[in-house]
Amino acid sequence: MFKDEKETAMKMSRYTIPLLVTTGLLLTACGSGGQGSVSGSSSGDAEITLRTVDYYNNSPDKEFYQEALDNCAAQVGVKIEREMIPGDSLISKVLQMASSKTLPDVLQLDNPDLAQIAETGALADLSTFGIEPGENVIPAVKDAGSFDGVFYGMQPIANSLALFYNEELLQSAGVEPPTNWKELEEVAAKLTDGKQYGIAFAAPSNYEGTWQFLPFMWTAGGDEKDIAGEGVVKALTLWRDLVRNGSASASVVNWTQADVNDQFMAGNAAMMVNGPWQIPLLNDSGIKWKEVPIPVPEGQTEPVAPLGGEVWTVPNTGDKQKQEKAAELVKCLNSDEVEKDLSIKRFTVPTNMSLQEGFLKESPDMEAFVEMCNGARARTGELGTKWPATATAIHNAIQEALVNGKEPSEALEGAAASLK
Repeated sequence: MFKDEKETAMKMSRYTIPLLVTTGLLLTACGSGGQGSVSGSSSGDAEITLRTVDYYNNSPDKEFYQEALDNCAAQVGVKIEREMIPGDSLISKVLQMASSKTLPDVLQLDNPDLAQIAETGALADLSTFGIEPGENVIPAVKDAGSFDGVFYGMQPIANSLALFYNEELLQSAGVEPPTNWKELEEVAAKLTDGKQYGIAFAAPSNYEGTWQFLPFMWTAGGDEKDIAGEGVVKALTLWRDLVRNGSASASVVNWTQADVNDQFMAGNAAMMVNGPWQIPLLNDSGIKWKEVPIPVPEGQTEPVAPLGGEVWTVPNTGDKQKQEKAAELVKCLNSDEVEKDLSIKRFTVPTNMSLQEGFLKESPDMEAFVEMCNGARARTGELGTKWPATATAIHNAIQEALVNGKEPSEALEGAAASLK
């Protein structure tokens, strides 16, 4: 996605799937396939009602999550009172609830938002309930679910970005999908013909633009602590050159990721940078497509992309009995069964890497996304609550370079100065 350090772009919420899957981050799993089972509760516990909050308020997502919540509630022995808040207003609403002491018992957050909420003291340390990330979990998942060294959120599935390509257009041009930046520029130029651009990406002036830029920035060695550094300049120069040379449309500065996908499906772009949430639409489009990892600069071998996905947390409500049951529910929502099912139906990646081999047998088209997620980084991993300001500075610099014609180094130096 996503994601607003809502990284609405990233909120890769788009095409979600039933939450009958599991992440394996936990010590205890729901049902029969996890590392354990959630024990049944007494008749007294059955009277407990847990209030949950998430941002999946559109179909089919809301139905998928309702099914998952209902199944886990039955296993834990509680009732569910669910509230769905649109993603763009979730954080302000949660902050209001924290102030008025009306936090829910279970709260789902986009992973880059966890630091901001944890800083307020609104979230419980999951280790107090015996919950720790497992050894097989994607490394970035622990960073995404932690703040100041405390583990607050469990993430069952992940998403990221990859390079989609139109098989027929590449075959007609006699080119192979690029693996490095030199090839990317050469292939994109050969695929550019009339109204058809070689590549499309989203570079709007919001967090979505930053999200799309990060795989290029990080893989080039760029560091969010020094956004005027050599690696960041190198990445922005690549984007600037693709637009300047006509291989990418100048309109990328206005396109969302959904717009990019529309251009790709319309045949106006032979390649695109996008996420797996677009796959349902691509499968219905009739286009013969495939995806590969994001190309890397010469001399690099492994791409580094941002980790997308949501974490489940237990807020500090002051009700110990409910918090314990909420922790059981979170464990269930992150169980192997839920994680596997969710990954397949939602076109996301199991964060428990031990599940990925079996997942790819059923979803072979997700191979590039598995690679991108396993090597991904958490957006807040280095900067914590300072990340939103830096993300804003980055997408502002992109606009300065692509719209206003500033040299990438100059645009980024100005962005870095805005953070001081």
